[in-house]
Amino acid sequence: MKKSGFFWVSYADLMTSLFFIMLVLYVISFAILQTKQNTLEVQANQLKEIKDIQKAIENLDNTYYHFDTVNKRYKLNIDVRFKSNSSNIIDIPLSTRINLAKAGKNLFNKVKSIIDTSKTIDYLLIIEGNAQRSNNNWVSNPNMGYNLSYNRALSLFNYWKEIGADFNSLGTQCEVILAGSGYFSHSRDEEDENNNRRFTIQVTSKVGKFLNDIENNKDLKSQANKTSQKKIFK
Repeated sequence: MKKSGFFWVSYADLMTSLFFIMLVLYVISFAILQTKQNTLEVQANQLKEIKDIQKAIENLDNTYYHFDTVNKRYKLNIDVRFKSNSSNIIDIPLSTRINLAKAGKNLFNKVKSIIDTSKTIDYLLIIEGNAQRSNNNWVSNPNMGYNLSYNRALSLFNYWKEIGADFNSLGTQCEVILAGSGYFSHSRDEEDENNNRRFTIQVTSKVGKFLNDIENNKDLKSQANKTSQKKIFK
């Protein structure tokens, strides 16, 4: 009889221990699945926001811009050609400058609208000037091409600023880079060198910073989950 009583006491202790183990495993599994679900939700929202950003950026007025699918950048549709070795915007005919002003305002309003909609994304605007090859100048004096193309980009930037499209006024969410690719732009027109006195525009979101912010948020959530798990086991 005593042996039978001892068995049931031991059996009850064993079942209690197994119940406690199962409870602990359930809590751990639930916490892991909850963390995984949060991660998947964050990634889904992240992907959606990136797609929305890209779609908004690519929605520039095709009257003034067309997207170079090969080099993944915008080019002005306007036939903006400087005089040879010139970076003076006044050299461009008035009718062309008027269209150039409209293109600048369209780009400015688009970037401003996107920034006003989302305060979590920063943008990079690159205005790239180009230079025409002639008489072997890209070999004899490549630095001249870099200087000339940069000054053309600066000339366009200042012109847009004068007509009210001041991208620096958009604050830290829009970083402007003026670039001169000289005689070596990847988006050069290899058939007609006259077309290489134009501009290339690149607008892109700083996805790297955005992803970093997402990762920081995930780390904070992970720490919060760990803290809650510790509280459960106390």
